[in-house]
Formats: sequence, C-alpha cells, structure tokens
Amino acid sequence: MSSNVPIAHGDITAPTPQNTPLTHAPIAAGLSRPTVPDISEDNEPAEDENEDLAQIAGAQGAIFDLVQGRLADLVGKSSGYIESLPNDVRKSVEALKGVQVKQNELQNQYKRECLELEKKYLELQKPLYERRNAIISGAAQATTEEIEAGSQASLKDDPSYTPPPKDESVPAAIPEFWLTALRNHVGLSEIITERDAGALKNLIDIRLSYLPSDSLKPGFKISFIFSPNDYFENDVLDKTYLYQEEVGYTGDFVYDRAIGTEIKWKEDKDLTKEFEIKKQRNKNTNRTRLVRKARPTDSFFNFFSPPTPPPESVNEDMEDEELEELEEKLEMDYQIGEDLKEKIIPRAIDYFTGKALEYDVMDEDEDGFDDLDDEDEDGQFDDEDSDSEVELPRRRGPPKGRGGSSAGAVNPEECKQQ
Repeated sequence: MSSNVPIAHGDITAPTPQNTPLTHAPIAAGLSRPTVPDISEDNEPAEDENEDLAQIAGAQGAIFDLVQGRLADLVGKSSGYIESLPNDVRKSVEALKGVQVKQNELQNQYKRECLELEKKYLELQKPLYERRNAIISGAAQATTEEIEAGSQASLKDDPSYTPPPKDESVPAAIPEFWLTALRNHVGLSEIITERDAGALKNLIDIRLSYLPSDSLKPGFKISFIFSPNDYFENDVLDKTYLYQEEVGYTGDFVYDRAIGTEIKWKEDKDLTKEFEIKKQRNKNTNRTRLVRKARPTDSFFNFFSPPTPPPESVNEDMEDEELEELEEKLEMDYQIGEDLKEKIIPRAIDYFTGKALEYDVMDEDEDGFDDLDDEDEDGQFDDEDSDSEVELPRRRGPPKGRGGSSAGAVNPEECKQQ
C-alpha cells in the first residue's frame, strides 16, 4: 500500500491562469516583469543605441556561427560508448559489421542484376521506339489499328475527347515533336531559351542506351539525334552518366560523374555564349578599335558541359555558398538525366500532348510538405518571428544525388517488377 499523504481540506480547485494570484507566480518573486515600450516619434532610440544594438547582434551572430561550426565538427564522431564496451562484446560488434559487409555485397549484386534486366527490356522496346520515330518523321504512315488504339486510350483518359475523323487523309509527320516534349518538362522548360529553340527544332530523336556490362563503371547514355542545321556540325550529342562501382548506403546506385559531347559550333552560332562589341582606346596613339568579347550565357546546350564534382580535398576547402551552388548544379544535372531516362524517352507522346504534366505536378506535391492553414481556429498558437528560426548545423558532404541521404537525393528507382 502506498503511504498516506496528508491533503489539506478546503478549496482543492486545480490552479489555472484565471484563479492563480499574481503573487504566487515566479515573476513576482523578485523578477522584473517584461515591458514593451511604446514606439512613437518622441520615444525613438538614439543613433548610438542603434549602433550598440547592431554591434550586439553582430557579436551574437559570430558566436552562433562559431557554435554551429563546432557542432558540425562533432557530427559523426564517436561518443566513446563502443570503445568502452568489454572486449568480448566489441568482438560481437565487429562480427556484425562483417555480416553487414556480406549484405552489402548481396545488395550490390542485386542492383547489378536489376541493371541487366533494364537492358533486356530496353532491347525489347527498341522496335517500338523505331516505329515511333518513323511516325514522327513521316518516314512511315500510321496504321488504322494504331490510330484506333490511340483514340481509345484518349477516350479512356477523357470521355469528352473527340477523335480525328475517319476520312481518307494520310497521316503526316509531326513538326517540332521533341522540342515540344522537352518544353513540357518542368525542369527543362526553365533552361530552354528562345535562342535554343531554333537549334532544337532540328532534334529528330532522343535515344537511351546502357554502357556495356564489362565497362569499368556502370551507367547509361542519352543520345540527341539532329538533322543538319545552321548551328553545329555534330549529328549526335551524347550525355553519359556514370555510376560508382558499388551501391550507396541506401542500397541504390550512386552517380559518379557525367560526360558530355564537345559541341562543334559553327561560326557565330555558339548558343552558350553572348557576344558584345566594346570600344577600346590606345593610350599612346589615342586610336580606337572595336573588340568583340564573348561571355557565358544560359542555354540548354550547357547540359553537354556538366559540372564536375570536386575532389574531397578541395571539397573541404570550398566556401559554403560555393559548395551549395555546385551541389545544386550537380543535382539539377543528374535529375534531368534521370528524367530523360525514366520519363521523357519512354513516354515522349505524353510530354508532347502535355498529359505528363499532370503527373509531374503530382510528384512534386507528394515530395513537399502540406501547406498549413492560415487561420488558427483555437487561437492557441502565436505567429513566430523569422528571427526565432534556428538552422541546424550543415554537415559538409557529397552533393545531393551523389549518395547524400537527403530526401531530395537523386537515385535511380528501385528495380521494377516486369
């Protein structure tokens, strides 16, 4: 039995903010109550006070950065617990690590076999891709059965769809098919400029291939096939993505780097550069001359000059902002390559018609957070100032999509059941 606890008889109502007297509150026990000064023209802080506040804020920011850096250095370091275990227990811990090594080897074998399965089904799809290219280019006419199957699929998606009339007209080539499909991709639409469109009108096919099984590193290649044009000499522009030899911590292939084709631009047609004319004056002769200078500019064709991941030694010496910018470029580059491989090439017609946009938007919504309601029905929460937000220490590591553990990491999808 529990011991008897004396309870004072009388009013045993639980204390609440309404029935608790102010004298019982800790704030009245010698502590000053916070006050909010009135802000008026006659009560504005002096300039000296503003300077002092700025200095205090700067000092606090410096201290915060220092603490943040120290915390970042501690991430991943041993707490000493494992080392303090008895030797016989530590041997068991090491044995579990050995078992994990075998698990990793088995997972690596599994992903390799998944890659071989992808190659197998790509070979089965090639005749369909060739048929698609023939219809797009007008090299072959669509059959009545193909048109009927497409119309039935459209009616299934949209019961109000009106199929083309069944007359004697001959199916024709589809102009600017791939340019339209690329522009209907959320990420690519942001990097395709009006200047790029002139060259991309000559894009006649995009093809996927995998690197041979005996290659030093696994990977895949995206080939852009062009008809003769006024912009560059190349008939094919390739972008090759290499994986690391072993799978990453999450069990997926990890991107290693990307390699692009060098574009042989025709004179004055380089879309990755803008040219400007500057006037220069000779200090000695006072004569002037016109100088034509080139500067880099945004272009889809920068896709074929991918960013290079820095070595680990350089990675540690880079500034945070510079490293974040490089990570974003790498992530964008790998994401576009993955979307071309997994989405655009297999479902090119859906991107041409715009049907795929609905699913791309759905994917983005699922990856993000739900919006919070603006209204607070219960009135229990106050809005917080942005100054109160504290950013967790950022551990410097590999860029997203290259083995990072963030949710936004770009990794190939799990092997699909066929």
